[in-house]
Amino acid sequence: MIRLTRINHVPLVLNAELIEHVEVTPDTVISLTTGQKFVVLESPDEVIERVIEYRKAINDCSYRRRSQRPERGAEKGVDSV
Repeated sequence: MIRLTRINHVPLVLNAELIEHVEVTPDTVISLTTGQKFVVLESPDEVIERVIEYRKAINDCSYRRRSQRPERGAEKGVDSV
């Protein structure tokens, strides 16, 4: 999820996974895969940067979870050879 601001200054939290495209008309319009459109104060570059940061956070969290998992067999007390 990314935090943005609607054109009327109301905060908006948007599911970044649903963004289909971003256009400038001259306002920034975000179109979702659901067909919804949102006009926001942030520039397209700011939206892109927030999506990138969101995805980095997701990937970092996923990497940490994988690296903290016990090795196969370790959870059952099986010694590796």
